[in-house]
Amino acid sequence: MGLLAERAATRMGTRQRYRTAARMQRRRSWMESKMGMRQDFERKEEESAGAAPPAATSAAPEPEYIVELERLAQLRDQGILSKEDFEAKKKQLLGI
Repeated sequence: MGLLAERAATRMGTRQRYRTAARMQRRRSWMESKMGMRQDFERKEEESAGAAPPAATSAAPEPEYIVELERLAQLRDQGILSKEDFEAKKKQLLGI
């Protein structure tokens, strides 16, 4: 295969992966807007309310989004993540 054909194939593959990722992100956004992250969270609350209360524990585990927010805050503080990116991800995690 010639060098130009090889580069073209690489560019096409990269473009296809980007389009696939963009399509998946649009689909996720659409699903979140349709179903709503808060509705999903409330549904889980209702299901757990009907179940028997768990045994008393000394420390309740932190929700996953808190751990993720702390990790993102560290990245922001290190300068790896911009403030705008942090705020956008925070809103996404919190369903705002």
